[in-house]
Amino acid sequence: MITSSKLFKAALLFFLLFAVFAQAQSQQSVRRGFVKLDGAKLYYEIAGKGRPIVLIHGGQMDRRMWDMQFDLFAKRYKVIRYDVRGYGKSDAPVKGFSNEDDLYDLLKSLRVDKASIVGLSLGGRIAVDFALKHPEVVDSLVLVGPGLSGYRFSDRSGWAIVEAARDEGPAKAAEMWLQNPYMIPAMENPAISQRLRQLAIENAHVWLENPIFERELKPPAIERLSHIRTPTLIVVGDRDVQDIQKIVEALQAGISGSEKQVIRGAGHIVNMEKPEEFNRVVLSFLEKESPRN
Repeated sequence: MITSSKLFKAALLFFLLFAVFAQAQSQQSVRRGFVKLDGAKLYYEIAGKGRPIVLIHGGQMDRRMWDMQFDLFAKRYKVIRYDVRGYGKSDAPVKGFSNEDDLYDLLKSLRVDKASIVGLSLGGRIAVDFALKHPEVVDSLVLVGPGLSGYRFSDRSGWAIVEAARDEGPAKAAEMWLQNPYMIPAMENPAISQRLRQLAIENAHVWLENPIFERELKPPAIERLSHIRTPTLIVVGDRDVQDIQKIVEALQAGISGSEKQVIRGAGHIVNMEKPEEFNRVVLSFLEKESPRN
């Protein structure tokens, strides 16, 4: 005779096995690999199905800064995130390259003909340059606290961090960067501060890489923003630094029809500081603007 206790134990075992199976299936759904380019290998991860979305990380970080978006966005889209050359698991530059060409070669290797591009800070600068150089590949743009090629930044503290990386090691350089106004609002959040410190330390070697290897877009993006015809969302935290606020103003003025969303209480790392609001705003834009297959 099967007792209620035995039935309960059997049911519990079934649900535990199902949970383990579901987790394994979820892990298996992420495809990881390297794409070989001229002079480097780029690391990438892909999850989900549907219209392609590319997530490009900011400086002193890597693809993991999108952890709060990667799985969620993959429920609706085919999401690609990768480490920019020199960051994360991707090779450091040893010869001339351009980030926009790296992205183009990555997408072609993955057989992606067109995608929406989401970029934060450095990733935003790459996204804009990419849209200008390869407009036929871009469905829409989401620029988050973006950089902009050709813009002259007022913050000149970078060289002090380079010297610290050279003389005192990556941990010192990372701590100096985390005390920069770009990072202060995010570091006030205990839920993400340790993760940001980990990313900063593990990518601090970038401070000592030779910047001359990166070929800049010519003419720079700031001189031809009106050429961008792609649906564009610009997201910025109201606590972000003045240089980024000025870049956002230039982008909104220069890109016809662009939309701006301000995230209250957020600094530079908007997607990690205010993930729920960020996700809602971006997913709403992508659903509205991206063409259906």
